[in-house]
Amino acid sequence: MGKLLSVLRNPGSKDADVFVDFENAQPTEIEEETYRNVENVLKQAKAILVDLQAYKGAMVEIREAINNPQSEEAQKNAWEAVQTHVVNLKSYYDFSKELENIVSLLLIQLCSRDMTSMEHLERQQALFRQFAEILDFTLSFDEAKMTTPSVQNDFSYYRRRANQIKMLSPDGPGNEEADEGMTSEVQGRMSLFFAESRPMMKCVSDTTSRFVAEHDDVTLENATETLAKMAAICRVMITAHDYRERLANGETVMFILRVMVGVLILYDHVHPDGAFVKNHRIEMEKYAKVLKQYAADTNLLDALKYTSKHFSDSTTPDSIKKSFS
Repeated sequence: MGKLLSVLRNPGSKDADVFVDFENAQPTEIEEETYRNVENVLKQAKAILVDLQAYKGAMVEIREAINNPQSEEAQKNAWEAVQTHVVNLKSYYDFSKELENIVSLLLIQLCSRDMTSMEHLERQQALFRQFAEILDFTLSFDEAKMTTPSVQNDFSYYRRRANQIKMLSPDGPGNEEADEGMTSEVQGRMSLFFAESRPMMKCVSDTTSRFVAEHDDVTLENATETLAKMAAICRVMITAHDYRERLANGETVMFILRVMVGVLILYDHVHPDGAFVKNHRIEMEKYAKVLKQYAADTNLLDALKYTSKHFSDSTTPDSIKKSFS
């Protein structure tokens, strides 16, 4: 496990003042099995993200088919091209189901009632780091999806064309997609998934909400308290000069900032009152200030504002809204 450093800078502060070794934290023997399972999924996540970021789509072939509805060659080329891409899209959707399982596995480890939230995060730094990597992937995937309109366009065309082929030839080759698991039910679920502006964040937040509703050992109180502490730890690690100096890799600072935003978005989705209220856990003005100071040339501030469920609510004080302007 990474070496801990806890110092009380301000006895009255709400900050979670602890250094988490996001670069080198290693699992304890007790955590090893969970860590190994999560690590396998994180390797898949990296491959999924690289694939999505390189996604080109079948825009040219689709446009050609639409402009030349009588051309069998154009229709065939578009159909073959989009089928190839839909294989990738299904892999993204299938991975979201794996992500649900692994998020649940980490939640029960990091939020159970056998320790306080701070004890979990101090003693299980390797698992905290893995949860952070999941949130970093979630933000990255959703950003890539939002800037790749071909994803939704390809799948919409695929569904329309598949239905046309079925109508023309119910028993023909156009129905082979069912053999690849592309049943009408799966297509419907995939359509809902890709219709979301941030599908992976919705997946993670829905999983967290569902998990705390179904497991007695991980209550909403446990989960939101842990998320609040995660966010506070990230913020202090960025703003505390002696902590920031201990980060050997310059990219780790941006990683921590992204994780901080991911945690706040997740908290806002999971907690009934959201994160943009005056409460004892989240001091949102502080987070806005940190993002303006350390991530002004990124879209993290906007991601936090526009991805949240409650920012535009009437319950959000004007002082918090002003801090984001």
